[in-house]
Amino acid sequence: MNYLAHLFLADGTPESLIGNLLGDFVKGGAVSLYSEEIRKGIDLHRKVDSYTDSHAIVRSSKSLVCSQRRRFAGVLIDMFYDHFLAKNWREYSEVPLPDFARGVYKILQDSRDILPASLQQVVPTIIARDLLCSYRKIDGIDTALNRMSARIKRTNNLAGGVEDLTASYQQLESDFRAFFPHLISYVTSCRH
Repeated sequence: MNYLAHLFLADGTPESLIGNLLGDFVKGGAVSLYSEEIRKGIDLHRKVDSYTDSHAIVRSSKSLVCSQRRRFAGVLIDMFYDHFLAKNWREYSEVPLPDFARGVYKILQDSRDILPASLQQVVPTIIARDLLCSYRKIDGIDTALNRMSARIKRTNNLAGGVEDLTASYQQLESDFRAFFPHLISYVTSCRH
């Protein structure tokens, strides 16, 4: 899952939201620099990634990515699933997506000093582009993938990956709708 899903699956506290976002930004011993609650969020992020990557429905979604981009299938499906979560947000949350996003952005701004430098650098862009809400539109996913592609140092074909979303849109949305309740149940079980 990508940013939006990880943030949605957090328990709602600022520490959990930060931790669930930090899972991709904090490596090795650096985890110990954070509070217990943030570490729990980082741990949940990693459990969610592991569960997602091993799930049969997600593997089926990955098979829909064209062979030229198969190497990035995991990244693409994470982004596509965030699109479907954003698009269908009201089915999963009583808090409107713009309100949720504003709350996350405020937490990120208020906690900027404890964020890793790599995340500190992208927070202004996340907020200025209203990244979380932009995922509702296919164009928003396209822009995010193109920006991601530009940040990768080696040659890649992640840019243009939105073609795989549009080519299999209905099947991917069906996969997301089948998978996401399983993920929510898994996260609930992790909290007990």
